[in-house]
Amino acid sequence: MTAKTGPWEACEMTTERRPRRRTSSLPLGAALALLVLAAPAVRAAVDCADCHDEGPAAASVHADLACSDCHSDIEDYPHPEKRLAGDAICAQCHDVEPTLDESVHGGVLGCQDCHGAGHDILPLDDLDSAMSPVKQVAICGDCHETDEGLIDGYLESVHGRALLRSGLVTAAPSCSDCHGSHDIKPVDDPQSRVSHRHIPETCGQCHSGILSEWKGSAHGKIWKAGGEQGPVCMTCHSSHKIERPEGRDARLKTPETCGHCHEDRFQSYRDSFHGEVTDLGFVTAAICSDCHTPHDNLPASDPDSSINPAHLAATCGQCHGAVSAKFLSFDPHSDPERPGGNRTLHMVWLAMTILLISVFSFFGLHDLLWLQRSAVALARGELEAERSKEGPWVRRFTPGQRRVHAIVIITFLTLAATGLPLKFHYLEWAHALVSYPGGVALSRLLHRLAAILTFGYFLAHVLMVAKRGVVDKEAGLLWGWKSMVPRPKDLSDLWRNLKYFFYAGPRPRFDRWTYWEKFDYFAVFWGVAVIGASGLMLWFPRFFSQVLPGWLLNAAFIIHSDEALLAVGFIFVFHFFHTHLRPESFPLDPVIFVGAIPLERFKEERPEEYRRMVERGELEARLVPAPSPELLRMVRFWGFLAVAIGLALVVGILWGFVH
Repeated sequence: MTAKTGPWEACEMTTERRPRRRTSSLPLGAALALLVLAAPAVRAAVDCADCHDEGPAAASVHADLACSDCHSDIEDYPHPEKRLAGDAICAQCHDVEPTLDESVHGGVLGCQDCHGAGHDILPLDDLDSAMSPVKQVAICGDCHETDEGLIDGYLESVHGRALLRSGLVTAAPSCSDCHGSHDIKPVDDPQSRVSHRHIPETCGQCHSGILSEWKGSAHGKIWKAGGEQGPVCMTCHSSHKIERPEGRDARLKTPETCGHCHEDRFQSYRDSFHGEVTDLGFVTAAICSDCHTPHDNLPASDPDSSINPAHLAATCGQCHGAVSAKFLSFDPHSDPERPGGNRTLHMVWLAMTILLISVFSFFGLHDLLWLQRSAVALARGELEAERSKEGPWVRRFTPGQRRVHAIVIITFLTLAATGLPLKFHYLEWAHALVSYPGGVALSRLLHRLAAILTFGYFLAHVLMVAKRGVVDKEAGLLWGWKSMVPRPKDLSDLWRNLKYFFYAGPRPRFDRWTYWEKFDYFAVFWGVAVIGASGLMLWFPRFFSQVLPGWLLNAAFIIHSDEALLAVGFIFVFHFFHTHLRPESFPLDPVIFVGAIPLERFKEERPEEYRRMVERGELEARLVPAPSPELLRMVRFWGFLAVAIGLALVVGILWGFVH
């Protein structure tokens, strides 16, 4: 208790300020005897209040105690000083010293640091009590607020929100429910309630059903055997910042959490379709706990395991519905780079890798040689005719062909922008690209719409070629100077062009289509067929697995991913160079947009086609006026935009390989 003044002074003040009352006419001896008999009652009920304005609150657990029950060492009145104080007072009734001294708080905190002053201590079930579930978070936070965000983490956790926002005082745990009260031990102490040894049972006080299920799992069996390395509750759920497991953030973090122990399986999962879209924020894709269960996870060899062959159809069916036996041979953790795995898948991966390296190496060297030769030719003035835009233009493409090419540009850019983030899901630009249009769901929708349009123009092109070449029997369309099919002349032109690059001969005399344009054409033609077929298998896996084994879905994933990378890399690097970025046509060749090319440049680039048109008298009919400046400005704007998007994606691809 805190005195208002010193005891002697208080008594003197009291004597001076109280008016003297009339005394009775009792004899002096009788008065003294009466005073002696009344002294204990005066000390207990009156004397303390004369000097001290504090006393137990009416709601306090100590409300029924007299001052002397706690301050038992005060016998004289008035007393010069308070001799019994602090924990010594509490210890007269509360024998907690043995456990408190051995706890982390022993010798650091006293009773009043946590429970408050003795006069104000309220029952624990009173919400205003310092140690009530609601208030103790703040009391503990006074000391632990800087401990790695423990308190802030708890406040945002499922436990903290339930207690402090939903008001579930009797259901949600507070600090002492997990850590104990007077016997709190460090987390690395084997006797601690939150140690690796005891945390499952501590959490099991509330989550008894989950504890029973978990004890029979592969993780629980390690714990029961006394292993210190096996995961327990806080290994997966953390200690204080526990999130709702079905929440978006918790689901997306689950694979990485499991990957801390299962690193190999985590990497193979991340490289699968499930892992890629999960990494990009697609919440409904399968994660570890969907297939292996959250708490009852068992190895596939266990008859009770969710991934045991006897239960696999039901497990996969949670997302995919009724699946065939062939579907179940799909490997969600396939690692085609490992020779010791599925040999066929490894061969598919090896073939696609060789194809990628071969194409990029050949055309990379080819175009570097071309770049240096064209730069020298420009410096020497050898390409003046090609740079000239004066005079009449020659029509090369029909309006229908130009419209189809515009559709190709739009669909190809859309497919690339929505597909590449899957392959490079581990990069920030991939997350930004997917999140910008509205997430994986919208990105997937755009990808499929662009794929449908691609199938449309591909089918229309095939039917058109078949009609003109087979039905109408148009000369030279399937084999000849009009055809996109490679001929011996193309090999000859390639050889002569290489000699030109090395300053060992003149430029070849090209016809309507050059060898690199034919390769550009088949890069799209072949790519649409291969990427489209594999994409359909991934789009409708249940349908195709009715007749095809599930491991072909793994092969389709490899082919779709690598062939798409080949197509995107080739078009955005080599096709752009062949068409727009080489010195002869830099910064943009407008021929496919306006449908015509300057006559002087046509003579230089297509001498064989020019000669044929002159000999047949077809040139005059193909001459058209030069496009208007307004049309060229519009063409350059949209053309530059398409090229810029493509080159930006190439930079993203290169960044992915570097990192």
